[in-house]
Amino acid sequence: MNTKIKRRTRDAEEVLNELLGGPLTFGEMLHSLRLGEEISQVEYAEKLGISRSHLCDIEKGRTLVSPQRAVEYAKKLKNSKVLFVQTALQDQVNQVRVPYIVELKKFGKAA
Repeated sequence: MNTKIKRRTRDAEEVLNELLGGPLTFGEMLHSLRLGEEISQVEYAEKLGISRSHLCDIEKGRTLVSPQRAVEYAKKLKNSKVLFVQTALQDQVNQVRVPYIVELKKFGKAA
C-alpha cells in the first residue's frame, strides 16, 4: 500500500492571489511595502517624491501608474524594476477588462 502523499509546492504569488481574491495591484504592492517598512504615507510619499494624497490614490487604486513612473519608484525604493513595471502594466490591462497576463522579458540593451 502506497501511503505517500503527493505535495504540491505553491509559490508566494499563488498564495497571495488566493488570499486577495486576485492578482496584487500596484497600489496594494506599494501599501504592503510601506507597511513592511513601518512608515507613514507622508514619509513614503517623500521617498517617492509625490504628495501623500497622490500616494493614497495609488494605494487605493484610484490612480494608475505609468511604466515610466513605476521604474522611477522602483529605483527610489531600491526594488525590482521588472516587478514594478509588470504590476503597473497589469493594472492597466485589468482596467480595460481584457483577459491577459502581463509578463516582461528583457529586450536588447537596458534603456
